Amino acid sequence: MKKLLLTTAAVVALPGLAAASCPAVTVADPMGVTAGAYPQQFDKAEYEAAAACEMAFTANPAIADLNARIKGNPELPALADRLPAEPLVVQPYDAIGTYGGIFEALSNATESGTSDFLSVRHVNLVRYSDDLQTIVPNVAKAWEWNDDFTQLTVHLRKGHKWSDGAPFTAEDVVFWYDNLMMDKNVIAEAKAYALAGDEPMEVVALDETTVQFTLKAPKPGLLETFAATYVQPFLPKHFFGQYHPAITADANEKAKALGYEGGYDLIKAYYGNSDWTDTPSPMLTAGDKLGGLPKNTTPTLESHILVEETAEGRHYVANPYFFMVDTAGNQLPYINELNEGYIGDAEVRNLKLMNGEVTYKAQAISLDSAPLLLENQEKGGYVLDIKPTIAMTTLAFNVTHEDEAQRAVFNDVKFRTAMSVAINRDELNETVYFGMGQPQQHVGFSPLPEFIDAKWKSHEIAFDPERAKALLDEIGLVDQDGDGKRDLPGGGRFVLNWQFATQATPAALAELVARNWSDIGVETQIKEVTSDEYRSAQSANQLQVLSWVAGQPAGTTLGDNQLWVPPYSDYFGIRPAMGWAEYVSSNGAAGVEPPVWAKDVMADLATYQSSVPGSEASNAAAAGMVEKMTGNMLILGTVLAPAPIYFDKDLKNVPEFKTSSYEYYRTYPYRPQQWFLAE
Repeated sequence: MKKLLLTTAAVVALPGLAAASCPAVTVADPMGVTAGAYPQQFDKAEYEAAAACEMAFTANPAIADLNARIKGNPELPALADRLPAEPLVVQPYDAIGTYGGIFEALSNATESGTSDFLSVRHVNLVRYSDDLQTIVPNVAKAWEWNDDFTQLTVHLRKGHKWSDGAPFTAEDVVFWYDNLMMDKNVIAEAKAYALAGDEPMEVVALDETTVQFTLKAPKPGLLETFAATYVQPFLPKHFFGQYHPAITADANEKAKALGYEGGYDLIKAYYGNSDWTDTPSPMLTAGDKLGGLPKNTTPTLESHILVEETAEGRHYVANPYFFMVDTAGNQLPYINELNEGYIGDAEVRNLKLMNGEVTYKAQAISLDSAPLLLENQEKGGYVLDIKPTIAMTTLAFNVTHEDEAQRAVFNDVKFRTAMSVAINRDELNETVYFGMGQPQQHVGFSPLPEFIDAKWKSHEIAFDPERAKALLDEIGLVDQDGDGKRDLPGGGRFVLNWQFATQATPAALAELVARNWSDIGVETQIKEVTSDEYRSAQSANQLQVLSWVAGQPAGTTLGDNQLWVPPYSDYFGIRPAMGWAEYVSSNGAAGVEPPVWAKDVMADLATYQSSVPGSEASNAAAAGMVEKMTGNMLILGTVLAPAPIYFDKDLKNVPEFKTSSYEYYRTYPYRPQQWFLAE
C-alpha cells in the first residue's frame, strides 16, 4: 500500500522553510535553461550559473522519522550540513516529485532475481546516461585519464557523507581497493576488473577528494566497469577499519567482544565473501551475535539504506545524507521506503504482478508471461512494456566434468556443433518468444560491433538433425545396444541430465531443446531447480548441461573479462569451464589445462582491453576473440528476444527504457532517485 506524506508544494509552505529560488526545470520543460556539460544533470554552481539563481534546499519532512529507524544513526543535523558542498542537481523527467510512499519490489530469493531492485537505489562513481552511450558523473564530480589510459584521476564531492553522517573521502576508495579487494582474507582471488595487465593497480588518495588509479597496463574500460555494473569502488573505512586487523591493532579483540572469531569474520558478516553488493546483512546471518553489532548494515551512499531483513524480504528507508537534489532544491530521493519481498514460485509472482502489488519489475519476468500480464493491465493498474534485450539464454556443456568419458565428448567441437544444429531455433522463437525474437549464435558481444563479420551471428544455427546425427556418429557416439539411444564411445549410457532455473531459461525452451536432442538419439532429462540450487551445483562442477543468459556490449567488455576468460562468467552466470579457471588462477598447479584456442582468446582480450577503443589493434583483437570463441562453439546461442518491463501506473518520472537489460544495470541509467509515487 502506498502512503503519501506531503507534496513538495506543501513542504515549501511550512513555517521556517524557504522556497527554492531556482526554477523547477525538468526534461519536459527546460524553461529556457541551457543544458549543462552532461545531459539531465548539473553541479550546483553550474546550475546556478545556467539558471541565474541561487539554490535553496528543502528536506523531506519525514526524514527525521526515517533516520530514527537506522540503527546507530545520531539525530540529524540541518540539511545544509548533510548535503555535499556541490550536490548533484538532477533534472526530473516530467515533474518535480512528491515525497512519500512505499516502493514495492519483488525478488525470487535473497540473492536471486534481486539485481533490478538493487539498481533502483544503486550509485557509483559514474553511470551511463539514458542514451546508453554517454558516461556522466554520479558520486564522482569529475575525472580525467592520461593519454595512454594508465592513470585515472577521480574527483569526489567536497563534504559528501555516508548515510551515518561520517565523511566520505578518497580514503574510502583506497580502503576498498587495498584492504578489501586486494586482501585475500576478504576476497581470496582478485577480480579481473580490479587488475590491469593481470597486475594490481596502485590506488592513492592525493587529497580528501581526489583519488588516483595508476595501472600497470592501459585499461580504458575501467570507467565502464564503474558505469555499468553493481561494483562500487568505495566502502566506509570509518566503519570497517575499526575491525580490520591490517589497520587497527585491537581489531580482533573488538570483533571478539561482539561475538565474532575475529575482525575478518565480522567484516565478512557485512561484506560477504565476494564483491556482490546485495548479500544478506547481519540481520539475517548473525543470529545471536546481532544484538552486539553496532549497525544493522553497512553505511551506504545509495539512495536508501537497509533497516530490516528476514527470510521473507528486506525493507529500506531514504538515506538522510543522500547527495542529490532536484532543480527546485528538494533533496532526493522522493520515495520514502523500499520494500522487497521474496517469492520463489513464478506463478505466485505473476499473480502478485497481475494484482498490481508491485511497483516495478523486469528481472525474471519471462516473455511467455506477457500475454496474461498484458490482459490484466487495466484491472491491475500497471503498464507492461516489451523491450529489446542484450543477452539471451545460452547453453553449454561442462568441458571440465569430473567424468572423463563425458568430458571427452563435451570437449569435441563436433559434438558441440551437432548439438547446435540439432536445435530448432525457429520453433523456439515461435513457441517460446511468439515470433518476436531472432535466432542467433552466441558471439559474446551484443550488439555485434560493425567491425566484426556478421556471419558469426548465424554460425552453425541452421536446423539440420541429419547432419547432427552424422557428426555424432563420426565421434563414436552411437547406439550400441539397439535401444534407440546413443551410448558413450567406450560403452555405457550417455544421458544428459539438465538442471535449469526459470530465471534465465524458460521451461518451454528447455522442453523443446531436450526434445530436439532426444530426437537425434541423445537422451536428455530436464529438471527445474531454483537459481540458488543451479548456481551452487554449477560452481561445484556437478552439472553436465549449463544454461543462463549471456551477452555484453563492446564497451563493457573493455573493463570486464568474464565472458571471455574461464569459467566464462561469475557465480551468477554460465560457467562451463570451472577446471580451466582453476588452472588459470593457479598458474597450472591445479585444474584442467585449457585448449590453445581458449588461451588465444585471453591473449586477444588483453590486447583489446589495453588498446585505444576503435583503433585497428582494438578492432582486430575483438574480431579474433569472436572468431575463436564462436568458431569453437563453447557456448551456444538460442534466440535473442525482447523481454517485459512492468511499472505501476502511479510510478512517475519514468522515461521510456531503451532495453530490458542487466548489462547497463537495469534502472541505473534512468535515474530512479527522481521517480515518485502519485496518488
